Amino acid sequence: MCVRLLQNGAGGQAIIAVLTMACLGSARLCARLGHISARRKTPGAVVDPLVRAAFFKTQACSNSSSTSAAAPLVPSASSIQQSYTAKRALGTMHTQHPGSLPREDHTPVDPYRLLEDDLKEVYADMRQELIINTNQKLLQTISTYYFDGQGKAFRPMLNILMARAVNCHLDVHNGKLLPAQRSVAMIAEMIHTASLVHDDVIDQADMRRGKPSAPALWDHKKVTIAGDFILSVASQMIARLRNPDVTQVLSMVLTDLVQGEFMQLGSKETENERFAHYLTKTYRKTASLTANSLKAVVMLAGGDESISDVAFQYGRNVGLAFQLVDDLIDFISNTETLGKPAMNDLKAGLATAPVLFACEKYPELNPMIMRRFEEPGDAERAFELVHKSNGLEQTRFLARKYNMEATRLANSLAESPFQKALVTAADIIINRMK
Repeated sequence: MCVRLLQNGAGGQAIIAVLTMACLGSARLCARLGHISARRKTPGAVVDPLVRAAFFKTQACSNSSSTSAAAPLVPSASSIQQSYTAKRALGTMHTQHPGSLPREDHTPVDPYRLLEDDLKEVYADMRQELIINTNQKLLQTISTYYFDGQGKAFRPMLNILMARAVNCHLDVHNGKLLPAQRSVAMIAEMIHTASLVHDDVIDQADMRRGKPSAPALWDHKKVTIAGDFILSVASQMIARLRNPDVTQVLSMVLTDLVQGEFMQLGSKETENERFAHYLTKTYRKTASLTANSLKAVVMLAGGDESISDVAFQYGRNVGLAFQLVDDLIDFISNTETLGKPAMNDLKAGLATAPVLFACEKYPELNPMIMRRFEEPGDAERAFELVHKSNGLEQTRFLARKYNMEATRLANSLAESPFQKALVTAADIIINRMK
């Protein structure tokens, strides 16, 4: 992905040009932060045809106070209430963005209410899969600890939505969810949860989803093995699908996940390499799971390559937007809202998008990034500089662009309640605050 901030000499206002290139398996990504002249342009940069150059004028980029860090990411209209859990409330949002196809009915569709029956037992079924695959009581307890139904269930929701939307689009299976498609939704959540278990061990996290983390309660070695166990059970479920092509697609998720986790342990010297490293890591660690699992449910429906690619690209854009919002939330929410400590990424030594954007205005962040904020006061100082810069606004804008592209892709499917809910789901992700 290439990101450039260009100064508009005529009006003196700053504009952001976002040029995105594919993150898939490529080290030839480029990123530009700040005012970069033509003579410094990276040769051979490839522009992703799915995300066009977009220009966004903001008073924040010209150091005005008219845009606050707490401003909503997408304009919202009224409130819609989730019925999947009484603990979660959704803010509604306009479903039409620039570039999306016209629709006769723009009323947002609540995906959790729409999928209430499909999602009702999904966590119970995942716990059961883990329990029946071992007679070790402690392993059962640790491996099922995060499957308490208190998560946001974004990944199962997105997978089931895409499955049903594509079944309607192709006019197959009476639009109903196939058991194999539901299994993919469970597999995706299990892979994601295993990664959370491993992350909490690596980061020595104390909290997760508002309660003590697994490593805070049990021996780290046993917790690590429990994470491995979750992955092994998910792998068995993949094998039971008996579809070699789907197996290959879902196996790529595990490959990407390990590589992304490994990339997170390092950083890069130069600005250009550092942002490319971050984006590639983000795709592999977060977006690959969404992209490939959504592609898998389309393949199970008998969709051709073009429809599979729509699902893949929707998942990729939603996944990248999700992580960018996650990065943003770490700087603007408190521990009670997040369910984990604020500034968690900085304290874990991670330079996320807000920090990387802030580097242009405050170069003193560069040595902090290279030493992974290990010196006393580094995390606090970086937190302060991010808020003094335009890093949050730039991160918000980039997340919004991925959201718009996901909306465009969702609108390329045949109209149905599930297709409309895919649009709403993208907006939920961009508007969430935890």
